[in-house]
Amino acid sequence: MANLNKVLLIGRLTRDPEIRVFSNGGKVAHFGFAVNNRRRNPQTGQWEDDPVFLDVDVFNRGEYGRMADHAEQYLRKGHQAFLEGHLRLDQWTGPDGSKRSKLKVVVDNMQFLEPRDRSGGDRQAGAATDYEEPVGRDFEPPAPTSDEIPF
Repeated sequence: MANLNKVLLIGRLTRDPEIRVFSNGGKVAHFGFAVNNRRRNPQTGQWEDDPVFLDVDVFNRGEYGRMADHAEQYLRKGHQAFLEGHLRLDQWTGPDGSKRSKLKVVVDNMQFLEPRDRSGGDRQAGAATDYEEPVGRDFEPPAPTSDEIPF
């Protein structure tokens, strides 16, 4: 029997990435993500957005092992991104003893769809910037300047 667990999403972050570092040196970035489903309102006949809110995990692992670092550095609340990943079901027992579960998206690939500020600082809301190509599998971060090298 064939199985497929694949998710392709374009949406916006609902909160800044929260970073957790593991004792083995691994890293994960957690953030909220919203996508819209379009539907026609039967009463008005108008098209409306029906938002879907998701929890997302991005790990430093695999073939492109610095995605959590890139999410931490480049993504902020409100930024638009393309995410490719798979679903994972987290299960736990709540403080009251009840069984709880939540579906999460685990990212395998991502592309940033926001313009980057060429000055190197954070983008200001409404600031005019030049568009740069989305960042994805071929992404190479800019070479660090001499004052950014940690050694």
